[in-house]
Amino acid sequence: MENLISEIKQLSASYLPEIISIRRHLHENPEISFEEYKTSDFIAARLREYDIPFKQGVVKTGIVALIEGKKPSRKVIALRADMDALPITETNSCEYISRNVGLMHACGHDAHCASLLGAAKILNELKGKFEGTVKLIFQPGEEKLPGGASLMIKEGVLENPAPQTIFGQHVFPSMETGKVGFRPGMYMASTDELYMTVKGKGGHAAMVNDYVNPLLIASAILTELDGVFMKGTQKAPTVLAFGKITGNGATNVIPDEVKIEGTFRTMNEEWRAEAHSKMKKIAAEIAVAMGGSCELKVEHGYPFLVNHEQTTNTAKDAAVKYLGAENVEELPMRMTAEDFAFFSQKVPACFYRLGTANKAKGITSGVHTSTFDIDEKSLEIGAGLLAWITINELNR
Repeated sequence: MENLISEIKQLSASYLPEIISIRRHLHENPEISFEEYKTSDFIAARLREYDIPFKQGVVKTGIVALIEGKKPSRKVIALRADMDALPITETNSCEYISRNVGLMHACGHDAHCASLLGAAKILNELKGKFEGTVKLIFQPGEEKLPGGASLMIKEGVLENPAPQTIFGQHVFPSMETGKVGFRPGMYMASTDELYMTVKGKGGHAAMVNDYVNPLLIASAILTELDGVFMKGTQKAPTVLAFGKITGNGATNVIPDEVKIEGTFRTMNEEWRAEAHSKMKKIAAEIAVAMGGSCELKVEHGYPFLVNHEQTTNTAKDAAVKYLGAENVEELPMRMTAEDFAFFSQKVPACFYRLGTANKAKGITSGVHTSTFDIDEKSLEIGAGLLAWITINELNR
């Protein structure tokens, strides 16, 4: 095992310049969710270069590739990377800044794809040293409902061959490069989008007896919902937050309606369904009591993400052998969401974090910000560790 780890480390180090160049190309050329056509073509070209067979066009831009070791049918392990970027204008000054104004790889999906391609190259070179098959999944649309993972599953990505385990790796800008993090069991929350329309009766602001102000109704609803769901005792970890409100009135104009948008997140499916009904009931009752009405539409999003206990603990132990115990951390639960959760609901899964920060270099910005970047040295671990975890799992 030690010799194999050493070999993987040597390969990941030697391939690092190529992996960095892949990441930089993808970073310079970001594409929005479900429109990753050039990204898909670029990844396909690399797979051809590595002589790895693949199928392109899954959910339009997705790619599924196979690396067969000895006894290919013995066991199948899937590895997933997401490909889409975000509608954010990058403000970094790096040489590989986004060329597509208004789009940016601000969540590290460029690093995910580069790491997976690097791992694929390593695994393909070492396929004589493991038994089974590695299924590579390059997934579109993680950032947009209904989530590319759910659509790929519908198109059969977990079939022919069916993986027994799936792994996903995600950048972690609050962890220093050189470290990784794992959490067995419940890890990330479900997520739903909320769209609320509060209706009153518009009019001239001075004519107080002639209108029903929907802004006041909306404020009462938001205050009550916050008290019930955020300050009350809940059945599971819960977040209810509203980030957008549009009234389209004026200093002396009361609008007919107000539109509000928010998010609901939790880690219990029964409570999730109950909360949806409870929110709608509270909002409607308050609106009617104040002379208006309220319609709350819940856009059902991703489920909670659960890491399979044995799979995750095995991967964590493999990481300790690869990096040393001092570089492998236990992660807390998070109320953020990821559409990898769809995979975790179907197959024993492990979704872990790759440290990408470098405080000394000032690389500390969080994901979904215009200054997000990674310490590219982390890609050496991103590719190498993913390859080692895969081989370790296949040879168990």
